Amino acid sequence: MRHRRKLAAGNWKMNGTADDLGEVTALAEAHPDPGCQIVICPPATLLSRMAEAVEGGPVEVGGQDCHPAASGAHTGDVSAAMLADAGAAWVILGHSERRADHGETNDTVRDKCRAAWDAGLIAIVCVGETLEQREAQNTLDIISGQLAGSVPDGATGHNLVVAYEPVWAIGTGKIPTMDQIGEVHDAIRARLERRFGEGVGRSVRLLYGGSVKPGNAAEIFAVSNVDGALVGGASLKAADFGGIVAALGGD
Repeated sequence: MRHRRKLAAGNWKMNGTADDLGEVTALAEAHPDPGCQIVICPPATLLSRMAEAVEGGPVEVGGQDCHPAASGAHTGDVSAAMLADAGAAWVILGHSERRADHGETNDTVRDKCRAAWDAGLIAIVCVGETLEQREAQNTLDIISGQLAGSVPDGATGHNLVVAYEPVWAIGTGKIPTMDQIGEVHDAIRARLERRFGEGVGRSVRLLYGGSVKPGNAAEIFAVSNVDGALVGGASLKAADFGGIVAALGGD
């Protein structure tokens, strides 16, 4: 699969109530034929209501995390099957905030990814280095280790998306240079091809995340092997996220 459909994914993190669902319907109305795939991942409390609100339109919904078990005594957790039952088709896994705040390891992320696939969800697996690792010139080694440990066997272009999010760029307004983004995305593509074969390796979409805004989106999307974006704060408002969708889809 040489042609990879562009993807704009929004991560609302711990933001949003019912009053904010209008932002998603406004986004769908403003971009009825966006020229790219759009996914919004709201908090679990909004998932089913958002799925109902956007049904039949250009916006799909996903979860922000899932438990590796299908069910059980795990108070406060949500399984992949529960996400699917609520209307999700996607799930973000291994975000740096989960790795940092909840101590998630590569093994944890890999187990969650398997659970997501078993439930029929597309996994957006996040990788990224800290500022200290970047300054120590360990970025590619860190990314390689996260990919090897976090992505299970059986990956395809239909069940996996990889998001590169340099930890030091998330929500800070800082972004790597375009050459730095390209270097990491090219390295991820090469590692996927070596592990899964050229066909699968070329079909998996690679997203960039970290202070993506309407003003810098077009420049980032022009970088080698950048197939879209995983967007945080700018995905909360239809006007902001719409500018990113337009830059990606050519609206």
